[in-house]
Formats: sequence, structure tokens, C-alpha cells
Amino acid sequence: MSIREVLLLGNPKLYESSRPVNKSEIQALLPVIADLHDTLLDFRAKYGAGRAIAAPQIGIMKRLIYMNIAEPVVFFNPRLTSGSQEMMVVWDDCLSFPNLLVKVLRHKSCKIIYRDQEWQEREMTLEGSLSELLQHEVDHLNGILAVSRAIDGQSFALTSQRAFLIRNT
Repeated sequence: MSIREVLLLGNPKLYESSRPVNKSEIQALLPVIADLHDTLLDFRAKYGAGRAIAAPQIGIMKRLIYMNIAEPVVFFNPRLTSGSQEMMVVWDDCLSFPNLLVKVLRHKSCKIIYRDQEWQEREMTLEGSLSELLQHEVDHLNGILAVSRAIDGQSFALTSQRAFLIRNT
């Protein structure tokens, strides 16, 4: 389909909650899913990062996440449940602020319940980096950015400092 412009930090639409997807909308959203795919792969080619993208990041205010790690997965109306008591500190990156990292706390594990493209209810147990990733993307659906979850005022760094941060965290 096409590469869409990713809304950047400061755009007020990023702070809006998304509306649920209805089963009747799936066909109309297929081009959006293709655009999310193309946009994610374009970002990955430019920045060497990017595992998932939420529809609000391209201005589509629907509860839709596209993830492409080993294979594409589409999440309609995802809900996170069963967040572990154990938390982890991560340097979060985002397509909406590509040169910035934000130190946040995330649940080490959680469960996600969602509908797939056939409208079947699915459930995944998420651990580690996958748990962090889907928490980040569901936050986008709720109008929450990682910058709002920063641990403190010193929890921001440029992506060029990633290797240093990993060695010293």
C-alpha cells in the first residue's frame, strides 16, 4: 500500500484514546494494516529499530496494533491482563520520537487478549522484551506515551547513547 507519516511527539492526536474496532470494519481496515506494515518496515530500514506500530501513530484512532518480529501479527482491541508484580527497567524507544530513549518501568510479564483478523479471540502470555513492547503499544491506544511514564527527570537519552546506556544499566 503506502508508507504513512508517523505522528511525532507533540502531536495532540497521540494523546487521544482510540475507539474499538468492530468486526464489520475489518475489510475497511485491511489497507490500513498494509500501510502499518509498509510504515514499520520503512522505519526499520531508516533507524534499524521498530518491531510494532499502533494505528494512532499514523492518525488512525482505532484499537489496532501491527507487530512484525518473526512474522506479522495483527491485534484488534487488545487488552493487557495479569501484569506481574515483578517489574523491569527498560530504555523505551518509539517511532513517534525516533532519536529519544525513555527509561520506564514495565511489567516483566503479562497476558494480552485480542481479536485476530478472522475475529477469533486469542490470548498470548508475554515475557521480557515482548511484554515491554506490547505494553508500550497498548499505551498508544490509550493515548499514553513513554515520555509520560519516565521514571524521573533524568530518564531521557539520545538513541546514539544506547550502547553506553546498556553497558551502564
